[in-house]
Amino acid sequence: MNPIAILAITIISEVFGSTMLKKSEGFKKLGASLGVVIGMGIAFYCLSLALRILPIGTVYAIWSGVGTALTTLIGVIIWQEPFNIGTFISLFAIILGVILLNSSSASANEKETSNI
Repeated sequence: MNPIAILAITIISEVFGSTMLKKSEGFKKLGASLGVVIGMGIAFYCLSLALRILPIGTVYAIWSGVGTALTTLIGVIIWQEPFNIGTFISLFAIILGVILLNSSSASANEKETSNI
């Protein structure tokens, strides 16, 4: 399977698990608590598959950055958590950081392969 597709499943599963964590109310609700275990279980399994192919720095940056952004948006949409200029700038900074990290990793990989 395509490692990017696996990483996408990882992110979606982790965001689902995090959302269920909020809904579980401290693991007091069984259905939501099971959602946490299932979502996080799938996320970490798929993360391990993605790491077999992709570099750990790239995978972790994308997983944590996109996961954080999506989880924040879910909090704003579902739980009406505040979304203000600070939230926007923070999400923008996370996404920009992921892009910069990946572009610097890509250029480093190109240099390594050109030296071979």
